[in-house]
Amino acid sequence: MRTYPLLQKKTPTQPSLVVEALISMAGGVILFLFFTLLLTTGYGLSHVGQIFPGISIAGVDVSGLTPDQAASLLDQELIFAENGKIVFKYGDQVWVAKPAELGLSLDAKTSAQAAYTLGRSGNPMTDLPNRLRAWHAGRDLPPLLIYDQRVAYDYLEGIVAQLDRPTLEAALTVSGSDVVVLPGQVGRKTDLPAALTALETQLRSLTDGIIPLVVEESPPAILDASQQAEIARGILSSSLTLQLPDKIAGDPGPWVLPPDQLANMLVIERVQSPEGARYQVMLSSQALQTYLTGLAPDINRQPSNARFIFNDDTHLLEVIQPAVIGRSLDIEATIQEINTRILAGERSASLSIQTTQPEIGDSTTGEQLGIREQITAYTSYFRGSTTERLQNIKTAAANFHGLLVPPGATFSMAEVLGNVTLDAGYAEAWIIFGGRTIKGVGGGVCQVSTTLFRAVFFAGYPIIERYPHAYRVGYYEQTRTGTNPNLAGLDATVFVPMVDFKFQNDTPYYLLMETYFNPTSRSLTWKFYSTSDGRTVDWGTTGTQNIVEPPDPVYEENPELAKGVIRQVDWAAEGADVTVTRTVSRDGQVLYSDVFTTHYLPWADVFQYGPGTQLPTDNPKKRPRTWEIALPVAV
Repeated sequence: MRTYPLLQKKTPTQPSLVVEALISMAGGVILFLFFTLLLTTGYGLSHVGQIFPGISIAGVDVSGLTPDQAASLLDQELIFAENGKIVFKYGDQVWVAKPAELGLSLDAKTSAQAAYTLGRSGNPMTDLPNRLRAWHAGRDLPPLLIYDQRVAYDYLEGIVAQLDRPTLEAALTVSGSDVVVLPGQVGRKTDLPAALTALETQLRSLTDGIIPLVVEESPPAILDASQQAEIARGILSSSLTLQLPDKIAGDPGPWVLPPDQLANMLVIERVQSPEGARYQVMLSSQALQTYLTGLAPDINRQPSNARFIFNDDTHLLEVIQPAVIGRSLDIEATIQEINTRILAGERSASLSIQTTQPEIGDSTTGEQLGIREQITAYTSYFRGSTTERLQNIKTAAANFHGLLVPPGATFSMAEVLGNVTLDAGYAEAWIIFGGRTIKGVGGGVCQVSTTLFRAVFFAGYPIIERYPHAYRVGYYEQTRTGTNPNLAGLDATVFVPMVDFKFQNDTPYYLLMETYFNPTSRSLTWKFYSTSDGRTVDWGTTGTQNIVEPPDPVYEENPELAKGVIRQVDWAAEGADVTVTRTVSRDGQVLYSDVFTTHYLPWADVFQYGPGTQLPTDNPKKRPRTWEIALPVAV
């Protein structure tokens, strides 16, 4: 505990002494106040209307001046608002302004009045010290400044308008075959509040100064696209050539895409990577896919087994048509390859191809396939056929020469035959269509399907699908030396793609088919080679039953014929029903029992005549009849 000595000892106090002390102190105070008042009053009277000595404003001595004189002097001396310089700076750019242009002005009258009132508050206890302090040490008062920040804000807005700019990414476009590139722009944003704060501080100092502007820059994700523009120009500089790899004679291509076509395919995509955003120039995947899809049909091919004939002397297979490796255009991989090549500046690219090996190659042997002997052969005849019909029989039969049918497979004749068109080598010949014999492409193909049907029938293979003709056709009842009506009901028609003939190779061995067209004897021979499993075929026929005589002849006017000309365009045939049975056995056991029922419609003679022709009286003209419509077939 802190102690004070004067407070430890207590002594009696004499009342008279206390009273005397108080009286003495009061007298002193009264005397001090009297002299203070006298001094203050006298000092004030000596400076009536004047600023007290020792007072200045911002270093300008205004003592002894009236307020008006002081205000006038301040206007002359304090000229910072008009003559000062405030410099705003950003990089190499500077803007110089007078403080007055930034909203600063001097209130000289109010400043002078503030100096005049110093020491004149009316309180002697404060006025005297203020007067004495000013007289002894001096008092420098700050001037009264007026700062209109709105004026400064407007001035800085003008600077901001010059500095600030939006962030712009580089642009890359293609117009026709021209590549247009626009550079990017770094964005700028001036910190206006910070500039106003720094300005106010500088103005208060009444001195010239430099104020650095705070500007935030915002670079774009992509500032420069000139490199990608050069890539795009390189792509459009010349044609692009596409070609098959390992091309051989007969392969399609090459394919050339000129610059204008490439320009339509060119795309510019914005991509994001760990290094940042960038433009990527390439050919459109969708456009390339459309283009390549158009090429695919000429490029793609199914694998094809080698074709053979069986040498009856050596019992060996001989290649007559080499195996074909299948191929298909890999569109997705090709698109990647093309873009990789063009981005590397190359002007050619190879198509990406997927290959499929055939099941049977050229070196395959008969032993490997189970082809050791001839198991059946059938020959059909077609004397009287036109040149066009002979051409069609030869063309259609050639599709099956040397063909292999795998064990257990179902064979479709229509699938192998394909489209029967003029481009495929067929000619126009007579066909049965809609109850009439007319000219059509492929007449005679059914001679081939009928021959195959009979070879399959007598070899004992299961028949999966077979359609008879709607009418009896004389060709199919011909033999080497004449005709045999018992062959009725053993025909088969094929009309791609609606009508097909199918059978199954139900043995564990391959089946080799050979076809031989003989134009001299007007015959077609179909041979089967495989390994016999000992099956036998028994068959029978009812022959033609329920005979229906041909309808009366039909006469039709043909404006293309001359008057007096009558031409027969269809020949009559009897209608009949035929049932053929077949039993396939092996080692005394029945494998299959088949029944083939055919209903042949009657067929009328049809004559056409020129306008104005007199018809025979013994065959009066009759209207064309509407017969039962059967599926269109080729004869």
